[in-house]
Amino acid sequence: MTIQVFGHKSPDTDTTGSAIVWAWYLNEVKGVAAEPKLLGEPNTEAAFMLQRWGFEKPEIIADVADGAPVVIVDTNNPAELPANINNADIQAIIDHHKLVGGLETKGPIDITIRPLACAATIIIDLMGEDAAKMPEAIKGAALTCILSDTLEFRSPTTTDHDRAVAEKLAADLGLNIADYAAEMFAAKSDVSSFSDAELLRMDSKEYAVEGTKFRVSVLETTAPAVVLDRKASLMDSMAAVAAEDGVEQVLLFVIDILNEEATLLVPNALVKTVAEKSFDAAIEGDTVVLPGIMSRKKQIIPNLKV
Repeated sequence: MTIQVFGHKSPDTDTTGSAIVWAWYLNEVKGVAAEPKLLGEPNTEAAFMLQRWGFEKPEIIADVADGAPVVIVDTNNPAELPANINNADIQAIIDHHKLVGGLETKGPIDITIRPLACAATIIIDLMGEDAAKMPEAIKGAALTCILSDTLEFRSPTTTDHDRAVAEKLAADLGLNIADYAAEMFAAKSDVSSFSDAELLRMDSKEYAVEGTKFRVSVLETTAPAVVLDRKASLMDSMAAVAAEDGVEQVLLFVIDILNEEATLLVPNALVKTVAEKSFDAAIEGDTVVLPGIMSRKKQIIPNLKV
C-alpha cells in the first residue's frame, strides 16, 4: 500500500513542504511508494512554494482508513491529525515540537523529534548523504520550509544548524536568501481573499491552558496594518469560530516579521487577563503590542496563563 505522508491541519509551509520532501525520499531513494497529502487548504506562502517550484497541490484528505500506512511530519499532536489516526498504521513521526502524547501505533516505529526550528531540517539530516540526490524543486521546497519556520532566521527557534542547512540549499540553487525570503513573505502577507474565519484558522493550533481551551492563531506578515485594519470584524468573528471549534477563545497574534513584534487582539476580559498574566502587559484598548514576540512554539504557548 502507498504510504500517505502528511502534517498537521491548517497546513503551513513546513507541513506542506516536508510532506513533499519526505515522500520524494521514500519514492526515489528508498523505493517505497509514498504520496504527500494535506489536511486542509495550504496557506498563501505554502501555495507560493507549490507554484514557485512546480508542484501540484497534494490531495486534501479528511481522514485516514483503518490500517492505512502513514508517516506524520511536523506534529505529534492527535488534535492536529485525522480523527481516525490511531487506527491507521503509523510508520514514522518526524517532528520538532514538544511531545504531546496520545498517539497509538501498531508496533515499534521510527520517531525523530529534534530541537530544531523546522521539520525539513530534520528530514534532510535523516537523508544523510542521499540529500545530495535532491533535485532542484525538492531543495527549493526544503529551503522554503526553513526560511518560513525561522522567519529568515529572525525567530528565536532558529539554530545554527537550520541556518547552515538553509545557506547550503540556497547556494546549491543560486538564490539570494534575502531576496527569496522577501518573495515568500510577500505571498504570506497577501490575505485579501480570505474571510475573517479563514484568517483565524489559517495558522492556528488548539491548546488547553489550565483547563481552558484556546485556538492560538498567528498571522506572520510584513504588512501588519492590512490585518489590523480588519480587527473589528476579526474580533466579531472570534466568538463564532470558537463556538464552532469547541474552544473558549481564539487568541490572534499578528506577527510583524520586519519589526520583530506581535500585536495581540484583545476583544474581551478573558484575553485581557491572558495578556496581563502571560506577557506582563499593560492593556489599554483592544490591542497590545508585544515586543520581541515572534514564535508561537517558543514564546507564546509556553507562557500562556489564565
